[in-house]
Amino acid sequence: MLARMKPPAPGQTLRFLRRGEPVTLSHVAPDRTLLEVLREDLRLTATKEGCGEGDCGACTVVLGEVVNGQLTYKAINSCIRLAHSVDGMAVWTAEDLASPAGDLHPSQEAMVRCHGSQCGFCTPGFVMSLFGMYQNTGGGQGITREQAQADLSGNLCRCTGYRPILDAAQSMGALPLPAGCGVDEADTVTALKALKKKPATDTPYLRPGTLAALLQARAAHPKAQIVAGCTDVGLWVTKMHKRFERVLDVTGARELQRIETYPHHIAIGAGVTLTDAFAALVKERPQLKTFGQRFAGLPVRNSGTLGGNVANGSPIGDSMPLLIALGASIVLMRWKKTAAGGEIAHRELPLEDLYTGYRTNVMRPDEILAWIKVPRPTAQEQVRVYKISKRFDDDISAVCLAIRLGITDGRVTMASIGAGGVAATPVRARRTEAALTGQAWSEDTIMAAAATLRDEFQPISDMRASAHYRTTVLGNLLRRLWLESQGAAVIQLDSLQNVEALT
Repeated sequence: MLARMKPPAPGQTLRFLRRGEPVTLSHVAPDRTLLEVLREDLRLTATKEGCGEGDCGACTVVLGEVVNGQLTYKAINSCIRLAHSVDGMAVWTAEDLASPAGDLHPSQEAMVRCHGSQCGFCTPGFVMSLFGMYQNTGGGQGITREQAQADLSGNLCRCTGYRPILDAAQSMGALPLPAGCGVDEADTVTALKALKKKPATDTPYLRPGTLAALLQARAAHPKAQIVAGCTDVGLWVTKMHKRFERVLDVTGARELQRIETYPHHIAIGAGVTLTDAFAALVKERPQLKTFGQRFAGLPVRNSGTLGGNVANGSPIGDSMPLLIALGASIVLMRWKKTAAGGEIAHRELPLEDLYTGYRTNVMRPDEILAWIKVPRPTAQEQVRVYKISKRFDDDISAVCLAIRLGITDGRVTMASIGAGGVAATPVRARRTEAALTGQAWSEDTIMAAAATLRDEFQPISDMRASAHYRTTVLGNLLRRLWLESQGAAVIQLDSLQNVEALT
């Protein structure tokens, strides 16, 4: 007997801006995706469904928000973005760029002139990513090959047409902007401010505007599904067909949208996107730039949050090994009832102590991961992070290893190592740290530590790599660190200037 499907959750009103005009949709369920709403409710079928998991980029749209009085643009995957998360924002699709007279936007015209479309299925997504680049660079000015390749890493072309698409990215800034194609930013900011409404307090999709309201909502609805960008939960909807009667979105709390700098650490709020979080980490440690760009594609980083990635606790999540190596801690918060009504209670713990098993953690049902605190760099530290995956860009790690060392007078004074893909949780390699600390910085020390690292974990075999491969790679990455420290000319894919070098 077939199991009966769970009925759709009750809906609520969704409002956003399109072509400068407000769009209002009634009875939108909390677990419907933005792609479903665009294609099924608004019949905007130029936005394609490809993979349904935020990997191929065919569904890319651009969101606009007002930040500090200015309009900002972010290309995101609509297939795994819950529709209500864009309430109060502006949305651009591939059908919104041309002028009413039919003149093409430079992002479209450049694709035509450079012959950037072959089968055409991926083309709307590429155009939207180009549109996002165009808006964020003041009309497509000064886009380098490297920037184009990095920003388009979340869009896949199965016809292998990357060269002309990169050409289009670099040439669109030289094309004229036809009348009716541009964005009137002043009018859009005014319209978005008029669209803002007081956050709802008892609806299926909750996105409170303050930290206190968020924690109170969590206390009132401990079984609600928490989202912070939807890049994981969106997969549960599209691939596992899960339904959620109530969703609690942490990204609306203005306190958690901040990155705060202190003398000894930076604090990254749970509502900060991966794009902005990695920008803050790279500002502190520029050597992390390539790793940050390899964390999924730009549309995923523009939606997902660092707090969500950490709270999700996937053993192959790339941010946790790095944060563990950097000595990060997390702050958990909840609403505590008092005689006066209530107050915010919090506790702080090392990030690696958050996890108790595969996707399980120590958080109480009424707690929320609110902040990630990352120590600021010291003059003595050396940081390396290695991601091993089948595809260089936009892929999930088979192994991720992050290492922070302090070396003084040829001796290891401090070692902190985080690893992913080798256990049921992201882990700290404590035995290997002990094997390095206090030892001379030498090849013998590294070889001994590599043997310890190989024995420290018992990884599994899966579709990404065998257990033997993972174990071998762990030790080899330590040896690679040693060779790099000695000035060895190691050939690395990230040293290539553009994809043409691969062909």
